[in-house]
Amino acid sequence: MAVHWGGVIAIVVFYLLILGVGLWAARKSKGSKDPEDVMLAGRNIGLFVGIFTMTATWVGGGYINGTAEYVFRPDYGLLWTQAPWGYAASLILGGLLFAKAMRSQGYITMLDPFQLKYGSRMGGLLFIPALTGELFWTAAILNALGSTISVVLELDMSISVIVSACIAVFYTFFGGLYSVAYTDVVQLICIFIGLWLCIPFAITNEAVEPIGFTATRWLGNWDPVFAGVWVDSALLLIFGGIPWQVYFQRVLSSKTAERAQALSFVAAIGCILMAIPSILIGAIGASTNWNETTLNLEVTDPYNQTSLLLPLVIQYLTPQVVSFIGLGAVSAAVMSSADSSILSASSMFTRNIYKLVFRQKAGEVELLWVMRIGIVLVGVIASVLGLIITSVYELWFLCSDFVYVVLFPQLFCVVYFSKCNTYGSFVGYLMALLLRLGGGDPVLGVPAFIKYPYYDPVNGQLFPFKTLAMLSSLATIVVLSYLLDFLFRSEFIPKRYDFFRCIVNLPAGEDSEKYDNVNGEKLQLRKLDPMGLPAAEGTTSVTPLQREKLLDITRGIMPESASMEPLQEDYASSPSDEDRPLPNEEQ
Repeated sequence: MAVHWGGVIAIVVFYLLILGVGLWAARKSKGSKDPEDVMLAGRNIGLFVGIFTMTATWVGGGYINGTAEYVFRPDYGLLWTQAPWGYAASLILGGLLFAKAMRSQGYITMLDPFQLKYGSRMGGLLFIPALTGELFWTAAILNALGSTISVVLELDMSISVIVSACIAVFYTFFGGLYSVAYTDVVQLICIFIGLWLCIPFAITNEAVEPIGFTATRWLGNWDPVFAGVWVDSALLLIFGGIPWQVYFQRVLSSKTAERAQALSFVAAIGCILMAIPSILIGAIGASTNWNETTLNLEVTDPYNQTSLLLPLVIQYLTPQVVSFIGLGAVSAAVMSSADSSILSASSMFTRNIYKLVFRQKAGEVELLWVMRIGIVLVGVIASVLGLIITSVYELWFLCSDFVYVVLFPQLFCVVYFSKCNTYGSFVGYLMALLLRLGGGDPVLGVPAFIKYPYYDPVNGQLFPFKTLAMLSSLATIVVLSYLLDFLFRSEFIPKRYDFFRCIVNLPAGEDSEKYDNVNGEKLQLRKLDPMGLPAAEGTTSVTPLQREKLLDITRGIMPESASMEPLQEDYASSPSDEDRPLPNEEQ
């Protein structure tokens, strides 16, 4: 089969555009050796770029391809295409419930509050579902891109996957979030222009019936039997779309907490608007008589390879020049959306695993290089997974399940329940896994050993068991944490049984309020800890970054004289200057 060189040239042009913007944006880091600056772009992302990069949290290659595919599929249709409004609602709730709380504390990654409250080991345990979600999402993107290019342009899949991953890794390696954010601008512009350019030609093609006359094919049908599955999937998208590092990386990079909230709300509107062309393309595909096109149905059948619907519509229902522009734009967007997950996974590993668990004395240059090596490794692993695993999308959906079931209740509790502790967190973690895996999973080959109400041998679990697992985990964390807190503090349970050293079993000879919950190490007193716990009267306020700095002092990593030096996002106030405005961008 001959390679379609015109399409290849179009893709190369768009790839070079993405690469050029990524490398140009890398210059804005000005050679900073501070890993926090690279992870969060110095918390200095502007309003215009911030809107685009927050919208790009979910609007990428998987989003636009998946939306078109679900509208096109006869067994789903628009009724089951929940991602556009589900992820939009996720951004709104993320802004309302978490953006301001997380940004105002000056955290660096999503896992910071867990490790500050529960300790490094529990934080490391919560790192597992966060990492697998990001990793398989990247692999799914690369796999979809490789399949699209190999079928449509008849180019070898391995070449397209490897080249795409190398470009994304290359500019992310040097520019971090600066490069990711600025390429997001190009990504969304490419999607918007590329898809809307193709729609007029596709919808007026002779092989396409008017989509108003074919609504029964793409609107979808409602079956009350699957109502529980529909509700479960919707809640998974809404609440499971929040606890992702790709989202909080944008939140924490905002100049202020209020802007982080505002960007989340604006991005929700962007999610809806960017889904419109994909929905139309799905309807066009369902209204097309593919026998009247030049598509070889013996080689590629849209109804058996539904994931290829969007590129097939662009190639076979539009003029060649237009199709090359559309395919090039979509391919560049798919590639660009992989960089966010690559950076997110490496950022969490560098800070929350390497530094806080293994190398607490690691310096800035060392951490920067660990993060860069992590970017390369994540890119390599995701590329390998994208090439060798045929069910990579199913694996990503599975990881999304665990993000919803395991991480959301943990995040909600660590932010809103001050007395939640390591015991409740750990048992809630196990509860979530038990109830989720108990429902069975064909990807892992796990049979259903818990048959929830309305279980059907053919259709499987019809009860919203994922939501039940999430709520059960949340209740377990809260009830067990508060119960043990009461029992330990009332001395119903002897102090020596506080094995995790997080309630009363703190170093002897000191008041427990003088200790942080991280490894029981001594810190100065504070009015409020990050979750709102009261301390002794007349003491100073310490935020997470200062707490980490004070921990470094206790370990001998930093001199005592450094304890009250102002930080860019975090400074110690005294009783006489509590009302002093924050420095730099917080002002």
